[in-house]
Order: sequence, then structure tokens, then C-alpha cells
Amino acid sequence: MKKAFRIKKNNDFQDVFKKGKSVANRQFVIYVLKKEGQEHFRIGLSVSKKIGNAVKRNQIKRYIRQVFHELEDQIDHGKDYVIIARKPTAEMDFHEVKSSLEHVLKVGKSLKRKHNER
Repeated sequence: MKKAFRIKKNNDFQDVFKKGKSVANRQFVIYVLKKEGQEHFRIGLSVSKKIGNAVKRNQIKRYIRQVFHELEDQIDHGKDYVIIARKPTAEMDFHEVKSSLEHVLKVGKSLKRKHNER
């Protein structure tokens, strides 16, 4: 995932937390903020030290980035997403992370339907 697709600055995180809407399930909390004039989406990741050691936290972040990369065509552009991983993600593999993120994005209406779904 390109650097332009990531949220790095604290001010950007704070804007999404204050002005954005949140959606959650057991594994993830996602804050979504619509950004006018932004042609692509950006993601910010937050994985607490409570979840595991650095290796585990980095693995979870890689999984999340890969899911967003695979779902790039279906995700609403022009929005900022901040994803907060909760404790159960420590025991999840990539496919479980993907299905959980898809679920929470659908609940938040940030995921467009595939052409073959009705």
C-alpha cells in the first residue's frame, strides 16, 4: 500500500476520531470520515500493546493493509478510515481478519457490493 494511502499525522487521526462516525464488531472499531476533494481513501492503524508483542502487532497491521489492498475497488474513495484492532485479533489468521473487516465495513456502509451480489 502506497504511503499516500496512509494516515500518519496525529492531527489527521484526531480529526477522524472527533468528526467521523464509528462502526464496531468484536475484533475491530473503524472510524470513517468523509473528505471532500480526496480522490482515494486513506487508512490509519492503531494496534495496542495489550494485543501482543511487536511482532504480533506488526503482523496484524500487515493483515489489515493487505485486506484494504484486496478490497481497494469495493471501498468508498474520498474517505479516511482509522482501524483500531481489539484483543481477539491476536488469535486470528489472515482470512478471519479479512472476513471480520469486510463485515464491519458492510455494517458501516463503506463497502460497495460486488457486481455478482444482489
